[in-house]
Amino acid sequence: MESIHYVEKIRKFNRYYANVLGKIDQEIYNPSFPLTEARVISEIHYSPGCTATEIREKLGVDRGYMSRILQRFEEEQLILKKQSLEDKRQYALFLTEKGTGVFEELVDRANRGVDKMIQNIPETDLTKLVSSMETIVTIYTKEQASPVTVTIRPFQPGDVGYVAYLHGRYYSQNYQFGKIFEYYVMKGLTEFLYDSEKGQLWIAEVNGQIAGSIAITKAEDTVAQLRWFILDEPFQGIGLGKKLMETALRFCVEQNYKHVYLWTVSSLAAARSLYTKYQFVRTEEKPNDEWSGTQMIEERWDLDLTTTP
Repeated sequence: MESIHYVEKIRKFNRYYANVLGKIDQEIYNPSFPLTEARVISEIHYSPGCTATEIREKLGVDRGYMSRILQRFEEEQLILKKQSLEDKRQYALFLTEKGTGVFEELVDRANRGVDKMIQNIPETDLTKLVSSMETIVTIYTKEQASPVTVTIRPFQPGDVGYVAYLHGRYYSQNYQFGKIFEYYVMKGLTEFLYDSEKGQLWIAEVNGQIAGSIAITKAEDTVAQLRWFILDEPFQGIGLGKKLMETALRFCVEQNYKHVYLWTVSSLAAARSLYTKYQFVRTEEKPNDEWSGTQMIEERWDLDLTTTP
């Protein structure tokens, strides 16, 4: 089962985050309104005129439990029910003035609870935390999003600086790489701009937004190097890496290269898996303690294009 690595990591995250959510819930919600009831109130506020069926399906609430919740809310004058003109069995739900007051109290408690939870988190880590949450939402809402337009194109003026920015930001946030790594990336890119004979840098765009890059540079007459392969985090996992890799390898064949190699680091599991898929073979390892202050292992991966189908 190829996905077991991801399954185990997702389950580990779920176990940890379930405990975090439990602590948040204890801090936030009024004992008079358990979590499910608070969520029902929120759904009616954000979707006035919704039905009990719609809320049940969205929140996964049992029919009987939902009926009891709405009965209580009606008795306490928190909601109004209006019979649907299209289906007499359905009722549109609205918050009363009192219900709106309860919602606002819940929001205030929620804001204060979350603020208390994050007040000791450094701003840089908080930015990463929120960005990761937004990434999860983006991935899980892709099916509901508008059609995605993917474009792989040669670089244009201004793109090279953005490629350097993507590398500096991504590896700083995720692997604590420092200024020396960013210098290494920018030095290579400026050398490529000065002399790009038998080379090319491609930019991946998703709906017009730059999402990643890959490049081929000349190492020797018949040997190429694959470089600056990166995908911005919100666009990982949608097949862009394969499109970029195939673009680069096709270019190598067109330029009559017989061999292509790349350098990576051992901690980049997803990238290494992709290299294996395209029949690259790891041929060399060397320690590196310059980029992050802690020792890592650089790896060279090679592909013989004369034997590739």
